Amino acid sequence: MGLEGLDLARWQFGITTVYHFILVPFTIGMSLLVALMETLWYRTGKEYWLKATRFFGRLFIVNFALGVATGIVQEFQFGMGWSEYSRFVGDIFGAPLAFEALLSFFMESTFLGVWIFGWGKISKKAHVVVSWLVMAGVNTSMLWIIGANSWMQRPVGAVFDPATGRATLNGATAFFQVVGNSTMWLAVFHVVTSSILLASTIVAGISLWWMVRAANAGGIGDTEAREVWRPIARWGMTIMLVAGVLTIASGHLQGQHLVYYQPAKMAAAEGLCAGESGALALVAFSDCPQDIQKNDDGTWPLTEVGIGKIPGLLGFVAHNSFSRSIAGMADSSERTQTMLENAADKFGDKAPNIDTANTSGIKGETGVYSWAPYSPSVLLVFWSFRLMMGLGLFCAALALVGLYQTRGGKVSTSKGLKRLALITLPMPYLSAAFGWIMTEFGRQPFIVYPNQDAFGSDLAVKTDAAGVFMLTGDGLSGVVNPLEFLISLILFTLVYLVLGIIWFKLMVRYSKEGINTPASDGGPNAASQELSFAY
Repeated sequence: MGLEGLDLARWQFGITTVYHFILVPFTIGMSLLVALMETLWYRTGKEYWLKATRFFGRLFIVNFALGVATGIVQEFQFGMGWSEYSRFVGDIFGAPLAFEALLSFFMESTFLGVWIFGWGKISKKAHVVVSWLVMAGVNTSMLWIIGANSWMQRPVGAVFDPATGRATLNGATAFFQVVGNSTMWLAVFHVVTSSILLASTIVAGISLWWMVRAANAGGIGDTEAREVWRPIARWGMTIMLVAGVLTIASGHLQGQHLVYYQPAKMAAAEGLCAGESGALALVAFSDCPQDIQKNDDGTWPLTEVGIGKIPGLLGFVAHNSFSRSIAGMADSSERTQTMLENAADKFGDKAPNIDTANTSGIKGETGVYSWAPYSPSVLLVFWSFRLMMGLGLFCAALALVGLYQTRGGKVSTSKGLKRLALITLPMPYLSAAFGWIMTEFGRQPFIVYPNQDAFGSDLAVKTDAAGVFMLTGDGLSGVVNPLEFLISLILFTLVYLVLGIIWFKLMVRYSKEGINTPASDGGPNAASQELSFAY
């Protein structure tokens, strides 16, 4: 049986998004670290901070350029592959995207150009200010994009208009509700902290690798290791630990937020198929049963797929209480179904479709579990959640080992540390990618998730915001056939693969070039040369 157009469209968007998101956290985090490095150089006059600024600034520029190239495609995908989605939410979803393009992108690209070509042409102080403006542009760009995505996760400030069948802003102040969305700010907090963790891991990992290499070379290499790479590495590892703690804290807050606003996602992340539990499972290898029947009293039986459970820990994660529990996927799906049925009763035949088995006349997005039609596939979300956390925690090992081996002015020559630094470099990238996969797959089968606040405690409709939701299959363009999706999927994958190879080769090349000191360019006997920075 051939792939459906919906499957191909989702693969296409998923592949381009994951490719793009490999670059995004580095750009966000490194924009801050490079600005800090240049500021430290300006304030202290220490030459190694200038060298660090230019060295890691070069890697930042590579990521920025390829990030733009891979990201611009997605806006066209909204209009071409997901035109029904764009028609339904365009009046709201388009606003933050417009702000990102017209304000933040032009800000970051303009000041990045000044930063690149302004060395020696503007004052040191002005150049430092420009570096912070680049950082501001990058991070406000992130804010608008996260704002748009967070609206899909929790559509605030909008109501359903039965006359047009579209979501519209709810009054003059509704835009401020969109940008004040608590889902957005929690996501921004998590993205920023995890991006700083990723960027500082790159700074620390590369610096440790160079420190060990230079120290083992002896002579002037030992001086380079001690006076350049060691202080940069320790600075990076310190930021890693701080950012790591903040990433855990922001993730904890975000998880508690999801327990209320997207309960099925959190239930899937814990392998809780039905019933209520407060135990956190370590691993899971089997899927939820295909058939779960209610108890005689109308409740769902406790059904879990996880093993290695830690009693009470899930309750603490979700509610800061070891005695609390969360509802399973079946319970959450049943609650969602009641809300959507109430919304359908209110809006009649104008209401958005609520049948997951027949979205826009095509095979539904889920139907994975007949007993929980409004839930995602459990194993994908479960393991994405754990891989995100596990790979992120891997970074802590490098920070702790590296700080210990460089304590008290020591310069490590350990090849084991050098290998650990190299092995750790891809870990935060993978962690970020799995986090994004969990975020997007966990909200299925919705492309716009119902806003819980639009319904009362009895699940009755409170406001017209109850009609602002959309199943993923209903957002698909009706004029693009599966063959066209397949062709574009193959082409995008190949083009992005080429861009990925270019990115990797440039990152490796510029990382190996070092800071253009005699030790890093030509060995201990090489002639001294000016620090150069060619783009």
